[in-house]
Amino acid sequence: LSSSSAAQKTNFTKVHGLPDITPLVSSVQETPEPIPTTVKGTIPTWIHGSLLRNGPGKFEFGNHYNHWFDGMALMHRFQIEDGQVTYRSRFLCSDSYTQNSERNRIIVSEFGTLALPDPCKNFFQRFLSRFEMPKPTDNASVNFVKYKGDYYVSTETNYMHRVDPDTLESKQKVDWSKFIAVNGATAHPHFDPDGTAYNMGNSYRNKGAFYNIIRVPPERDGPEDTLEGAKILCSIAPRDKSKPSYYHSFGMSENYVVFIEQPIKMDLFKIVTGRLRGKSLNEGVYWDPNQETIFHLIDKQTGKEMPVKYYTKALSTFHQINAFEQDGFLMLDMCCSDDGQSINNFLIQNLRQSGEALDEMYNTMSRPFPRRFVLPLNITSETLLEQNLNTRPDSTATAVCRTKNQVFCTFEDLHGEDLKDYGGLEFPHINYARYNTKPYRYYYGCGFRHLVGDSLIKMDLESKKFKVWRQPDLYPSEPVFILSPNAVEEDDGVILSVIITPVKDKSTFLLVLDAKTFEELGRAEVPVNIPYGFHGVFNSSA
Repeated sequence: LSSSSAAQKTNFTKVHGLPDITPLVSSVQETPEPIPTTVKGTIPTWIHGSLLRNGPGKFEFGNHYNHWFDGMALMHRFQIEDGQVTYRSRFLCSDSYTQNSERNRIIVSEFGTLALPDPCKNFFQRFLSRFEMPKPTDNASVNFVKYKGDYYVSTETNYMHRVDPDTLESKQKVDWSKFIAVNGATAHPHFDPDGTAYNMGNSYRNKGAFYNIIRVPPERDGPEDTLEGAKILCSIAPRDKSKPSYYHSFGMSENYVVFIEQPIKMDLFKIVTGRLRGKSLNEGVYWDPNQETIFHLIDKQTGKEMPVKYYTKALSTFHQINAFEQDGFLMLDMCCSDDGQSINNFLIQNLRQSGEALDEMYNTMSRPFPRRFVLPLNITSETLLEQNLNTRPDSTATAVCRTKNQVFCTFEDLHGEDLKDYGGLEFPHINYARYNTKPYRYYYGCGFRHLVGDSLIKMDLESKKFKVWRQPDLYPSEPVFILSPNAVEEDDGVILSVIITPVKDKSTFLLVLDAKTFEELGRAEVPVNIPYGFHGVFNSSA
């Protein structure tokens, strides 16, 4: 395994002649009624259910949105039954979508786009509107999540929408802040085997910002139940209360929630005064490479934050792979970059570049790589300082006590050198149902030799060798693992991914790979265009 410093120097495999992917970040029509697909090869008949996907599908109302995250949520459903597949899609009827559609202009501000003042107002009214706090968007375009057996689409604000997983119709707008004192929550909750959900969200109080660990019970008291019973398990004060960290997700082991306080910072003063200055929210988000990253551990039973904090050099992370406890250590596996500026690189004008400008854009971005941190749990006043506490065999990660409550960690790579030729890995997925919070061997993800995923990868953690599915001009979505009936081994199942292309109109297909061999079993071709999306889940009807 390469050391951290060596990995940092070689993260940039320069590429030339990247294809134009403008069609993958362009608006499309919805397909609200199910349409058949053409199956090539074989789709296993034991798969019963639907792949639900979420992502942006409309990038303008009169004016264009600026950021990839701003596009209006388009939900997709690939229904799989008896080896056949149907497809439907629907725009989320959010308030943002409805108001923008009625006026054919951007009424609601998004992450990277400030809504323009209403031209029908007089000058004085337009001037005053700059002093209003921007209202959070309900454009829930990031993921499908499940609470108490119901499906919701989620972004990172306080609003989610409960949706019918069969028709994709929006049933109800749900506001986290009506149940607990938070101003939002991530689109990546974690789940205990009994269905208890954990999430994280910020709150902004008189004393500044706080990070909050949220727990939602699995049972419901009535059919109308949404987030009733949700509780704040723990509140954590940021290092700087006026500049809290941005986070997209968090880690969870059997006994702990792991919050990663990374140096992607949100300048609350800039965000609050953004409208006054004519600036969108993303202009208040910045990377501070001089700050360390801090791992906070919160006991899930007691809700108490552990007194020991774990530090590492500045890094950015969007998605964790897994976290598990073993022999007095907590292993935290996640996709990390050495630079946190990428969130502001995903402007639509950047994604729509071509030629040398596109190559240069890609070649200046830090690549995401899978890494493991090994956090020693049994730190006492007797623990020796300035000595590597990681005694796990075959592990090159380090953990050194600086003081009795501070441990400085370095990572080990969860890959070999050859992953660099595939642009690193993101959108990680595991056999979550059986191996989340447990020792595991395989993870899946997208290789990123472009601004979006352009390959599917299966990594074996024992050998650090990987299998790849990659074809020219085809761009796969996040791989979703489905366990086969009577599965014995960890990789007994299939991988589902939606494949799109910028070079041929209406040539989307659902790909089904054997998770063990990574060979194609079948594909379901659907004559629609789909933009590159974010996340999804498999809703089993078996």
